[in-house]
Amino acid sequence: MWGDSLLIVFISICTALLGEGLTWILVYRTEKYQKLKVEVERQSKKLEKRKEAHGDSLDKHHKKKIEREEERLKNNNRDLSLVKMKSMFAIGFAFTALLSMFNNIFDGRVVAKLPFYPISWIQGLSHRNLPGDNYTDCSFIFLYILCTMSIRQNIQKLLGFAPSRAASKQGGALFAAPQPQFK
Repeated sequence: MWGDSLLIVFISICTALLGEGLTWILVYRTEKYQKLKVEVERQSKKLEKRKEAHGDSLDKHHKKKIEREEERLKNNNRDLSLVKMKSMFAIGFAFTALLSMFNNIFDGRVVAKLPFYPISWIQGLSHRNLPGDNYTDCSFIFLYILCTMSIRQNIQKLLGFAPSRAASKQGGALFAAPQPQFK
């Protein structure tokens, strides 16, 4: 079981590196992406400085300016996400094939023991294709998803592909939660 768990962590690391490599080839090295990324970072910093400088004491003129800048930033973030979207489809297709292959290899094998009893709507994934009713047994797919989610984020940060803190703070994602407006 330990060998299988370590193998799945290794597979997660390899697929995350493969995914970031493909994304670098298809997206990160393109001129359009680099221009948009620089523009988003510049606008984020400018907007953050403007909000700090004026604080809560904003008149209508400053509010309008900030709202226009936020709208431009939102449009550039959307464009940046659309540029990334192309590679996400290619990577998703490749990973679906890999996931199917690995799922067949580890089918019916307990690869780890969970230190908790999963909630009911996760049990179908954590106990997928495993015999018995011990829901602390972990299937390949559950461990792989957990590892990939955590490892890929860290690899993006390590390689410098994660969005800057300023861009993230301003809502740097296509599906980000709405930012609170002025009080």
